[in-house]
Amino acid sequence: MDEIQGVISEVVYRNEQNGYTVLELECDKEQYTVVGYFSFINIGEMIKVCGKWVQHPDYGRQFKAESYTIVTPATLNGIERYLASGLISGIGPHTAKKLVEKFGMDTLDIIQYSPVRLTEVEGIGEKKAAKIFEAFQEQKELRDIMVFLEQYGIGPTYAVRIYKTYGAHTIAEIKENPFKLADDVFGIGFKMADKVAAAMGISKASEYRLASGTRYVLNQFHGMGHSYIPQDELISAAATLLEVEPGLLDEVLFRLFLDKKIVIEVLNDVKAVYSAPFHKAEAGVTRQLLQLLRYSAPCLDLDIEKEINTIEKEEGVELAENQREAVRAAINEGILIITGGPGTGKTTTIKTIIRLFENNQLEVLLAAPTGRAAKRMQEATGREAKTIHRLLEYGFGDNEEDTFFQKNEESPLECDAIIIDEVSMIDILLMNNLLKAIAEGTRVILVGDVDQLPSVGPGNVLRDIIDSEAIPVVRLNEIFRQAQESMIVVNAHRINKGEAPTFNAKDKDFFLIRQDQQEEILSTILELCSERLPKYAGYSSFEGIQVLSPMKKGVCGVLNLNVELQKILNPPHPRKIEKQYRDITYRIGDKVMQIKNNYQLKWYALSDFQKEGEGVFNGDLGTILNIDNEEQCMEVVFDGERLVRYDYAMLDELEHAYALTVHKSQGSEFPILVMPITYGPPMLLTRNLLYTALTRAREMVVLVGKERYLNQMVENNRITKRYSGLKDRLIKFSGNLS
Repeated sequence: MDEIQGVISEVVYRNEQNGYTVLELECDKEQYTVVGYFSFINIGEMIKVCGKWVQHPDYGRQFKAESYTIVTPATLNGIERYLASGLISGIGPHTAKKLVEKFGMDTLDIIQYSPVRLTEVEGIGEKKAAKIFEAFQEQKELRDIMVFLEQYGIGPTYAVRIYKTYGAHTIAEIKENPFKLADDVFGIGFKMADKVAAAMGISKASEYRLASGTRYVLNQFHGMGHSYIPQDELISAAATLLEVEPGLLDEVLFRLFLDKKIVIEVLNDVKAVYSAPFHKAEAGVTRQLLQLLRYSAPCLDLDIEKEINTIEKEEGVELAENQREAVRAAINEGILIITGGPGTGKTTTIKTIIRLFENNQLEVLLAAPTGRAAKRMQEATGREAKTIHRLLEYGFGDNEEDTFFQKNEESPLECDAIIIDEVSMIDILLMNNLLKAIAEGTRVILVGDVDQLPSVGPGNVLRDIIDSEAIPVVRLNEIFRQAQESMIVVNAHRINKGEAPTFNAKDKDFFLIRQDQQEEILSTILELCSERLPKYAGYSSFEGIQVLSPMKKGVCGVLNLNVELQKILNPPHPRKIEKQYRDITYRIGDKVMQIKNNYQLKWYALSDFQKEGEGVFNGDLGTILNIDNEEQCMEVVFDGERLVRYDYAMLDELEHAYALTVHKSQGSEFPILVMPITYGPPMLLTRNLLYTALTRAREMVVLVGKERYLNQMVENNRITKRYSGLKDRLIKFSGNLS
């Protein structure tokens, strides 16, 4: 076996999932290409590699690594290059040079054993010195842990997450119970933990394994939107995954029940298995809705018709009869659902209700599930609207997962009425937390379009409440004359009725560009976004035009669309710093989306850096303002207002947003929508997905593809069944109200 030693001068390619790397190694002024699996290496590090020389048919002579060890840099130049690599947060090329000039060959020892001396270097204070020391120690611990995890097939990306969860205790925690990984570490599921357990020799019939696998399957069902799963289905799916006899899982369910991890309840003669939080939430929503209905707000002494007439004159509007009905019900009912499609006057109705409440000295709060939905609500009403999370004043404990809302039963919201928009997006957990914070006697108006896609999270809240007929509902179904001029609105309603849309009418806002091949569809979308639409409509490719796709994979799926749109809308440039993270190249100017609720992430207001807050949420859209490889962080501006700083280890919370799935677009509204219409799985190409997509557009819709697939979507009224007990609970317990 051959052996070479040198300094890593370039990382040509790296797969962050499994650690496979192609690197350039500088050995005695010679450059060699080395390929192999490296758990944790960086430019500037010196390594000793054992392996053999091979001849690649395309790339020539390479050194194929079998094993390697890290060698402490033995020269001043080596130490400087090592520190300048960006390995240690707080040290970049400039700081590395100053450190080596000051401490010479003792630099690494100073950092490790006498970090207080770092303050002797100009520009390094006590805070930065402590940060450098902590980062250096973390790298040492992380390297040991990566080597340990590598033997079980866990690559660098997941190793970093595991380390951030368990810290210095990582190895001990995993040895005790590797299945904890599935419960504790974001992105690591049961299957990866099971591979580790198998490599450690843990039996397939292990109690830990059976319990973890069963909970994994249950969580998979929750991830598909189900609040519960029938016990027989759960056992069958878990037995298949675990490759064990179904009979072994009866006792597992019983233990999980005793440990209060799950709840088993009979619903309509079916044994329903819930994860404990979802059962608690469903029961809580039922109880709180019915209490709001029973303990209604006191009647207001007013002439409703007279007040409505006055508001109509002042606002210059004329309400339809069902809008007037909604306003009356908002006054007379403790809780009310208002539902309707685009162009049916939901906003006008809400504004009228707000005016009527305020005219009678009632304090009104407005909220919506997402930041963009709240912003739209605020712009439409002229009143402050918050996200539900901000309204409930989320807080957190010692770790990221230990989150809670400060507004609850003990500290309810202080208001006389509350109006929540885009309720179709609210899952059962968030609805439970919202209702807990609403005191008895508060008027509650829930507004949403029941025909849109349900929430991403578990539950079918809005539809269940409406279908139960336990809560008063007003349906707005009259399309107003002004809205009738928009083919977006007309076609949305046509599609909702199962009728084919009409398009390409002169001077209208709904177009279909016919293309057959997926490559042609992609090419047309790129041209539309980069040239045709900006010239025609005057909108920026970033701010005014949004591409949506029903699917993630394929030529016209979100993943590929984002790659291709980035190439043409934000190409590489010498002055645009980049950061490679897994298979994604982030670049200054990129359009991105937050894909995970992060309650602790701090933001600063661009208009006033003294104003700050915490919390960035799934679905928030932003633009990369800066990438700092020395500090190993990225700055993103959300909605043109909030500046957020991401450490590189947090980049798994971001995705490119040049193209979005329809689900991810909910709660948002865009001037121009562009969408591919092509072949895809029937479960994705559905009527309500198409309807939801079209209702995101404000001024123009451009569909690109085959009319045949568009018609298939209209005809496909498939609504995936969601297991939810909310409707049945409301029906059952509303009968007890006198």
